[in-house]
Amino acid sequence: MRMIKSLLLGSAAGLVAVAGAQAADLPVKAKPVEYVKVCSLYGAGFWYVPGTDTCLKVGSYVRVQTEFDANGGGIPIGFGNNTAAAAGRFTRTDTNDLAFRTRAAPSIDLRTQTEYGTLRSYLEVGAQQSTPNDATEAVFFDRGFIQFAGFTAGRIRSYFDINSFAPYSYSNNRVSGDTGASGIYGIAYTAQFGNGVTASLSFEDGGASAAGVTNGGGRGHMISNMSMPEFALGATAFDNKGFTFPDVVGALRIDQAWGYAQIAAALHDASGGYYGTTLTGAEVNGHPGEKQGFAVTGGFTLNDIFGMKGDQFAMQAAYSQGAAGYVTRATGAFQVYGSGHSAGFGWVTDGVFAGTTPGGSSIELTTVWGINGFVQHFWTPKWRTSLYGGYVEVDYDGTAKTLICSGAGGLAGAGVALTQVAGSSCNPNFSWWQVGTRTQWNPHPDLDIGVDILYNKLNTAFGGFATLAANGARSPGVYAIEDQNVLSVLFRIQRNFLP
Repeated sequence: MRMIKSLLLGSAAGLVAVAGAQAADLPVKAKPVEYVKVCSLYGAGFWYVPGTDTCLKVGSYVRVQTEFDANGGGIPIGFGNNTAAAAGRFTRTDTNDLAFRTRAAPSIDLRTQTEYGTLRSYLEVGAQQSTPNDATEAVFFDRGFIQFAGFTAGRIRSYFDINSFAPYSYSNNRVSGDTGASGIYGIAYTAQFGNGVTASLSFEDGGASAAGVTNGGGRGHMISNMSMPEFALGATAFDNKGFTFPDVVGALRIDQAWGYAQIAAALHDASGGYYGTTLTGAEVNGHPGEKQGFAVTGGFTLNDIFGMKGDQFAMQAAYSQGAAGYVTRATGAFQVYGSGHSAGFGWVTDGVFAGTTPGGSSIELTTVWGINGFVQHFWTPKWRTSLYGGYVEVDYDGTAKTLICSGAGGLAGAGVALTQVAGSSCNPNFSWWQVGTRTQWNPHPDLDIGVDILYNKLNTAFGGFATLAANGARSPGVYAIEDQNVLSVLFRIQRNFLP
């Protein structure tokens, strides 16, 4: 009996030991997996970053564009693009009629709810390759800003801007000063009054960037000293005071289901450098007094016009004195040659002055004004057509005309290799207008395929003929200075992901 009892106890002990060993071999129970959760607070594409209360959206686009008689991402040849000014000569060796650009950019949008409202940061950077007129491979920085408690700071779209042509055309238009394409540095505060009404006060880059360069910088600081001189065929030089303080921008806006409307105003530093014919020893020559420019604008966009879903109509007007960059992005010199001995030119400035010693002239501010608009119609959900255009005029006052046209040869006094023929009239005023239409097919909501046709007209106030020096492949001789036109065609394929 005792033997049987011992055997049973031994067997039980063995079973317990085996069971314990097997339990020791079992894996430790894993913690619950923390799956990514959709964040519905801010629209499609946002999700919670695991372990945080921050919502994230990652977007991107890839664009392939082919351009005929346009360059630099859709700038009509000869229309205010210093980097490709030679193309405006329209010769076999100076001009590439065909150009290409590939551009790609990712974006990151981060948002977190706080006791002061939404804390947001946004970043968009990318790279592009353009050829052959602007044969560059470059990294670009369009947006990088923080928003919190009504404040916005960083690289933003200017609060002066109202309508953007980007959703309705492929061209880099010359009839608007909108900064949406490349952004601008600014610090702003926006007050909310309810019912879609807001008021904003912004301090923005009005000249920290290279003189006359708006892409990648501010509105442009463009004061020309006619004693140097600084006008040339297809180019403009500037004699600016260094960047001292930002532009001040104020805007009043309403956003509702029918669309939006806005009025805005800006103050812009339009002060010059020194008197003199060169920069050497300029400090002893003195300088013109400080000058302030300004700009005002008003505009609107209407949604679902005539009851048609998605259709839009918009208009905007802008007026400036000493602040041309608020009316147009065409801040380079215009140069367009026609067939035979025919040419048209134009120079955009904030103002001009002259003098070689203390007591020279004051700065004469340039008046630049313009009007633009667009309409878009959806034929079907996948097909849409837009019609867009605008007009810009550059006017120099009587004193400025004298400073620019002084000397034996009219504009030759400004440094241009252009001497007016007897009986002709020197007048630096000019204007231009553009009208275009773009038709786009969206076989998928994220894919754009379309064609943009743009007609560009340069109007010059210079009357008669002038003798030009050799200019690239253009031979010297007597040219008729007259209106010119350029027809541009652009084809684009673009993939968008959560823009």
